[in-house]
Amino acid sequence: MKILSYNVNGIRAALNKGFADWLKATAADVICIQETKALQEQVDTSLLEDLGYHHYWFSAQKKGYSGVAIFSKTAPQNVEYGSGIDHMDFEGRIIRADFEGVSVMSLYLPSGTNMERLGYKFQFMDEFQQYINTLKKTHPKLIICGDYNICHQAIDIHDPVRNKNVSGFLPEERAWLDAFMHSGFIDSFRYLNPEPHQYSWWSYRANARNNNKGWRIDYALVSEALKENIQRSFILPEAKHSDHCPVGVEIHI
Repeated sequence: MKILSYNVNGIRAALNKGFADWLKATAADVICIQETKALQEQVDTSLLEDLGYHHYWFSAQKKGYSGVAIFSKTAPQNVEYGSGIDHMDFEGRIIRADFEGVSVMSLYLPSGTNMERLGYKFQFMDEFQQYINTLKKTHPKLIICGDYNICHQAIDIHDPVRNKNVSGFLPEERAWLDAFMHSGFIDSFRYLNPEPHQYSWWSYRANARNNNKGWRIDYALVSEALKENIQRSFILPEAKHSDHCPVGVEIHI
């Protein structure tokens, strides 16, 4: 199973930039989308259907904001829209598809753009950890793909010294992500790729992408129960429909 995760920063804008043609070339079995910024009825989904994808959307209540989706070549056995936690679901940040042998989640964790949102980010992280602890009891083979808005280690950011007090690389955020991984998840990319200078997001400012001054904040975290099933993990920086690029993992099911 080839699984991709992509914060598209607006699915309609991405489609206008050739996203459908790119998706066809990837031959992904499942793709987790973040920041759709659209309701399903605002999107020309025939472009996805023509490629053979079933598609499932969970949008924010606020129009043009946040939102997640999952596109899959195989129809899932079950789709769970949201977490059942009201404040998370109001912002459209979690959707899960259950297949035979594995469950795949698309997650869009909040960013801490100001003090109010940073406080909310920590609330979300704490409650998300509790939610996943419970979910793993019934869905032990879980892959959580998405934009976590956190760099885990210094290797995951182009300038760890100057960014040490910036949300996304705060010690408390990094400690949470570290603990989350240690609660039973493998960072599939780092598991197979120890090399530095590999990122998934670049600021639009100061020609950051061309200079590869980026952050690795998008992950495909795989339950430890599936560790031996990880065959390949990768980042696709040549895909340029967004300020993020896709990340992916291939799992033998």
